[in-house]
Amino acid sequence: MCIQSEAALENKLLEQLKAQGYEQIHIKDEDELKSNFRKQLEKHNKIELSDREFSKVLIHLDGGSVFDKAKKLRDKFELKRDNDDIFYIEFFNCKDWCRNIFQISNQISMTGKYKNRYDVTILINGLPLVQIELKRSGIELKEAFNQINRYHKHSYRGLFNYVQLFVISNGVNTKYYANNKTQSFKQTFFWTDIENKRYSRLNEFAETFLDKCHLAKMISKYIVLHESDKILMALRPYQYFAVEKIVNRVENSPTKNGYIWHTTGSGKTLTSFKASQIITQNKNVDKVMFVVDRKDLDYQTIKEFDAFSKGSVNGTDDTGHLVKQLTDDKTKLIITTIQKLNNAISKGHLQRKMEVAKDKRMVFIFDECHRSQFGGTATTKGTHQKIKEFFSNKQFFGFTGTPIFAENSIKNKTTVDLFDECLHKYVIKDAINDDNVLGFSVEYYNTFKSHLTDEEGNDLPVDDIRVEGIDTREVFRAEERLDGVAEFIINNHARKTYGKEFTSIFAVDSVESLLKYYNIFKSKDHNLKIATIFSYQANEEDPDANGYTEEEEEKTGLHTRDKLDMIIKDYNETFGDNHDLNRENGFNAYYVDISKKVKDRKIDLLLVVNMFLTGFDSKSLNTLYVDKNLKHHGLIQAFSRTNRILNEKKKHGNIVCFRNLKKRTDEAITLFSNKDAIETVLMKPYEHYVEDFNKHILELYDIAPTVDSVDYLQSEDDKAKFVQAYRNLLRLMTRLFSFNEFSFDYLHMGRQTFEDYKSKYLDIYEYRKGDKEKVSILDELDFEVELIRRDDVNVAYIMTLLKDLDTGSASFVKDKEFILRTMEGSEDLRSKRELIEKFIEENLPHIDDGGDVESKFEEFLVAEEEREVDAFVAQENLHRSKVEETMEEYRYSNKMQRDFIKAAFIRKPPLKERKVKIPMIADKIREIIHKYTW
Repeated sequence: MCIQSEAALENKLLEQLKAQGYEQIHIKDEDELKSNFRKQLEKHNKIELSDREFSKVLIHLDGGSVFDKAKKLRDKFELKRDNDDIFYIEFFNCKDWCRNIFQISNQISMTGKYKNRYDVTILINGLPLVQIELKRSGIELKEAFNQINRYHKHSYRGLFNYVQLFVISNGVNTKYYANNKTQSFKQTFFWTDIENKRYSRLNEFAETFLDKCHLAKMISKYIVLHESDKILMALRPYQYFAVEKIVNRVENSPTKNGYIWHTTGSGKTLTSFKASQIITQNKNVDKVMFVVDRKDLDYQTIKEFDAFSKGSVNGTDDTGHLVKQLTDDKTKLIITTIQKLNNAISKGHLQRKMEVAKDKRMVFIFDECHRSQFGGTATTKGTHQKIKEFFSNKQFFGFTGTPIFAENSIKNKTTVDLFDECLHKYVIKDAINDDNVLGFSVEYYNTFKSHLTDEEGNDLPVDDIRVEGIDTREVFRAEERLDGVAEFIINNHARKTYGKEFTSIFAVDSVESLLKYYNIFKSKDHNLKIATIFSYQANEEDPDANGYTEEEEEKTGLHTRDKLDMIIKDYNETFGDNHDLNRENGFNAYYVDISKKVKDRKIDLLLVVNMFLTGFDSKSLNTLYVDKNLKHHGLIQAFSRTNRILNEKKKHGNIVCFRNLKKRTDEAITLFSNKDAIETVLMKPYEHYVEDFNKHILELYDIAPTVDSVDYLQSEDDKAKFVQAYRNLLRLMTRLFSFNEFSFDYLHMGRQTFEDYKSKYLDIYEYRKGDKEKVSILDELDFEVELIRRDDVNVAYIMTLLKDLDTGSASFVKDKEFILRTMEGSEDLRSKRELIEKFIEENLPHIDDGGDVESKFEEFLVAEEEREVDAFVAQENLHRSKVEETMEEYRYSNKMQRDFIKAAFIRKPPLKERKVKIPMIADKIREIIHKYTW
């Protein structure tokens, strides 16, 4: 049976879309695209445009980025007509989205740097708003994604910059994503039904997602324009269904509440923002209140909401300001904390002002707020009931990743008791299957032996000992034990975080333990940047997280506030800051700064008791060390700090437990997903990946039995099979490397052989990049070179090899070749090979035994860079000082300033020559900086 061709797949899709009501038209090129756009625009607006008027429309549409064009699409254009009348041109009907004009075309040619033809284009009112890229069955879906990225570079221009959504498919797998020039395959999504069942096949996807009304609705309501980053964000299916459920309930059942169960890390803020935004457009609703649990979430949530729609949020700095917002007729969307809201309806002088708001139609959307809602503290006790009693015309919606059930109930109350029924569910197992969050690799370490056994003679962990008279707290906080845990973290942190490419949190059971750990780390020799933060009072909310009691303060002679002052002093010295708790908002400023530094990977290890274990999102955080007793929702919330998607290197969240949490982990996963979810959520043991790796080695050897045999692969099919086989090993190596027990001794391939095959893999990659005239099936493969860029073959490793290189030994030539070959295996170090070779030949023989190779290499680099810059400046007749200024700016901001380059010319070349020279000089500067940056 023949494999379905790309052309056959395209024709099938066109036939299906025609049957769904799309008009098929034939558009050959950009001129015909504009001509059709004019006809449809006139038809949609019921107007005839003169050539001059249509020219004005095109000029209006031409300016700006993809983000700017998305705004223009949704706005009306004030057209001054030839007779001086004003007419408002509508490009897309956002309110009545079905009343647009829908067309399809295929193989439209566009010419930019190269000429490209696009597979299938959906036009709405004549504008190309959806682009579909197809690959034949058997081709990786990611290649369709890569193809669109190439179109971005080579030919997307003009009206094609109005594309809102891309669809990619190989027939059996189909995904969609929003149009942004900087893309990640991680941001492509399958469409599903309301129960999270995928529509993977192209015909299923077309029937549901590409239904005319649904597609227009997605563009109209469910693409968010992210003002801060200037990007488009398309909602995922579970976000869409959740918002639809809330909006429908507000419109049709204003007395009924509900909650959304979306697992932590699945984009709850975007979902709640979109729900809030749509509800504010409801004329029957007076106020939409987004309520967060704790003050430390206030800043982050406001920033995220404000990023989605600049100026749409009025952050409430104090309760008085909140009261003003609640009682005016201007502010429709408000973000506040549960504590401020409680004050507004409880304090006498504010309560009187609030009387005018009592009968307003209020929609409350609560973020993760179980503690406050369930009356967890004296401050917030009964708040939920107070809000219910104060506002007469209210509606409650809750968002949670970890609902409260009977099994983990708080004071015998559950989420259903507070918010009624669950409107939509998307659990952690669903999110992992969809690659929206990562699974967890959980390791358990016993930090002592109890010398007590169970009935079968097995060692009994101290966690399970229930013998009268044994002080388990004393055992867990023993200096010797804490020292051992700290030593373990120092010794294994680089492996867990891939050479500190990621960051970590260390959760401990109390402020007392935290301070002990902090001092232990401070006393040890390591290269970790450590920070900590904790609240001053004992924690009354979590019985498993003991606070710092008055009795313990008496022992140390210091209040926790004084301890935190001392820690902040260390922090200021480490990072060059000047935080001070005595300043107004001093603690919050310190919290915000720590949050930012963790996200920016400037802090390696953050010590906490409870803070940062909920509500804190950082994609660069991949490891959680745990020395406290977590359970139920608290465990899942804490673990989920590590499982945000970032890149190919981050395969899972690392959880390192110094408590016996195995049973509690299994219980929590079962509770918040189902009993079959454990294998999905938790990574398999180390032995499984070793076995898998060794199996794939045999597959590689079937294709290329030796490294040299790769050179004799004749056909591109054979080369493609080799690339796929070695890529499988690369992916598995990323997983294996994070395990403490990892060693090449367990693998059926030594490190050197692995690196040698990598060099051949990269040779094929370079060949495929260089030969652009020839159509190659290797273009259909994704090489995933980012995994190689992040390998542990780095400068420090090369320096270690250089120090051991003896120019007088018999093995010198062989050892030198090993170093150069190792560099060939790293794409980042390849361009630096010539420098290392020159250093070895000209400088290394003159360094005495015991000489400082690193400092001599630094001197060598400086001299070589100076020489190359001198030659470049002389060749191009440039001002040296201006070139240096350009280089410094690029090193600092990663931006190439064209004005600096223009100013560098000693003799200003003609405009035509300047257009060629400026980008050439910019490329050369980038090349020099990359070459000499180690």
